[in-house]
Amino acid sequence: MGLSNNAKQYLEAFYSGPTLQSLTAQQVRDAMGAVPAPQGIEVPPVAKVENRKIPVHDGEIGVRIYTPVGQGPFPLLMYYHGGGWVIGDLETSDAGCRLLAEQTGRVVVSVDYRLAPEYRFPVPVEDSYAALCWANDHASELNAIADDIVVSGDSAGGNLAAVMVILSQENNGPAITAQALIYPVTNLDFTTPSYEKFAEGFGLDKDLMIWFGEYYINNEEEFKHPKISPLLHENLSNLPPTIIIAAENDVLVDEGVQYRDKLQEAGVTVEYLQLDGSIHGYFSNMAVFAEETKTTVDTIAKFLSLVPSK
Repeated sequence: MGLSNNAKQYLEAFYSGPTLQSLTAQQVRDAMGAVPAPQGIEVPPVAKVENRKIPVHDGEIGVRIYTPVGQGPFPLLMYYHGGGWVIGDLETSDAGCRLLAEQTGRVVVSVDYRLAPEYRFPVPVEDSYAALCWANDHASELNAIADDIVVSGDSAGGNLAAVMVILSQENNGPAITAQALIYPVTNLDFTTPSYEKFAEGFGLDKDLMIWFGEYYINNEEEFKHPKISPLLHENLSNLPPTIIIAAENDVLVDEGVQYRDKLQEAGVTVEYLQLDGSIHGYFSNMAVFAEETKTTVDTIAKFLSLVPSK
């Protein structure tokens, strides 16, 4: 299908400056923080938004809690933002999380895990799991239901969500009802056909993904670590129902398909949707990609409505 008009316009602006991989991590964060918030976005209504600090190993992290309209108690959804484990924060996923809370009727807990290279693997994983356990333990005060937790995220956040499911299985909890992965990183391999087809000019360049990976990992052996590349995990059986939503023009699209196939081979219920004309990163750019974001959330909400709680 090629690129949508929105994607073409976005990419023209994206490539008007230096490539992200030519900058340091802090330079990229500073540049993102200097961009004014887009105006005119229709913010989905929620009953309450609350920022909190929660304890993790050697410190604390922030979470943002979105409570939907209604009486509750509500089921839970943990959300992990994208950004290659290096950039991104609670703000980049704010609009998507509001929409998820509204459409799914879930309390959404957005996790501000610590970022590489200051905090390399396994810190983002450990922070993410600590937040999952915290939400499970504090569900009643969040007006939420501890036995109905969904994990979700986009890109590197989709990777962390997938790893949370594996950790939950290994540690006998917290129980996870389903996972909803938006163009997730499932294998730090960089050799699939989509990595060559979309290597440059589609937002997430191959070199940029390598830049992210090298900031996140500690050594070459970790590229194959199953808590970094969940596609390589030996046992994916007994995982909860999964929905994977992919962007057509994305270096990660093939590994999303591979993860879908491997889950299906392991007997996991999987739904897969590829958004034609779309590019990586649309979910954190709702001002540009409102239609794609809403389609994604509507699809996730419909999928979750059919998944029984634990």
